[in-house]
Amino acid sequence: MATFELKKSDSGEFHFNFVDGDDKTILRSEQYGSKASAQNGIESVRNNAGNDARYELKTSASGKLYFNLKAANGQVIGTSMMYADEAGREAAIAGLKSSAAQASVVEG
Repeated sequence: MATFELKKSDSGEFHFNFVDGDDKTILRSEQYGSKASAQNGIESVRNNAGNDARYELKTSASGKLYFNLKAANGQVIGTSMMYADEAGREAAIAGLKSSAAQASVVEG
């Protein structure tokens, strides 16, 4: 089952990863100054993951493919891992769309 892993860094900042049912990290958030802000980010992923218009498809300088998930205001909520091909990126997006709304939060 997919989960959001909410983590606190040594410097006291928070971030989350969206991890699919195969324990692969699909999406990483930015650093947040508070746990509440990170939790709001998780809710934003849940609310926006199902909307195709919120995905920004990108190519890195090295040619790898990835995507950003954006909120309604255009702010990036999370950035995906790098994928070698379009099929991998599309599979990751499909997994996020189908699992984010009901994914549990695990603190670690």
